[in-house]
Amino acid sequence: MKTVFAPGCALFILNPELGEKISAYLFRRYNIEDIHTTCCHHKPEFGEETKIVCVCSGCVKRYDTLYEGVSAITLWDLIDRDPDFRFPDYGGMKMAVLDACPTRQYSAMHETVRSLLKKMNIGPVEPERTKTNGKCCGDSFYGVLPKEQVIEKMKERADEMPAEDVAVYCVSCVKAVANGGKKPRYLPDLLFGVQSPVGECDPDEWHRQITDFISSH
Repeated sequence: MKTVFAPGCALFILNPELGEKISAYLFRRYNIEDIHTTCCHHKPEFGEETKIVCVCSGCVKRYDTLYEGVSAITLWDLIDRDPDFRFPDYGGMKMAVLDACPTRQYSAMHETVRSLLKKMNIGPVEPERTKTNGKCCGDSFYGVLPKEQVIEKMKERADEMPAEDVAVYCVSCVKAVANGGKKPRYLPDLLFGVQSPVGECDPDEWHRQITDFISSH
């Protein structure tokens, strides 16, 4: 079975250099040699059974459910099972955890994310609605409600976070948490010791960037 790495549209937009860091790790540790840059909204054409290593939760869900001959595994699974991964130490810092909407039925992923946080000496703090009972960060209301109401939903969800620092593993959650007035801590940043710029948070502009990327990849 062929294995490839799909950084996902949002990571490409947020911080391409972080995508390169992750790629280098996967190439070195797991001998994964190909990067899949086609957006998961488009049917992949691999010509053989393929496993895709994903960072984006939306990619996981689409590759697991939409396309024949394709399956997904998360970067989180690979790092969590890697006995040689050098985890940064965050000194017992407390972080709320915001689970991405597409992972709601993936309880194993929720536990893996929390395992990684604990291995980095981060204390996960759960909001009232979390994991399989999680509540959207607000971004999925985009296109359904006016932008101003979407931002209010983001603020509402951010206010429910029981810590100022919020661990997230979805880039749209990064934007939503920032709009809500809390500090997003993106899981790949935490794992690889970098600080990606939060970037454009206006919902209209962010979704324009995503749409443009999807149409060109």
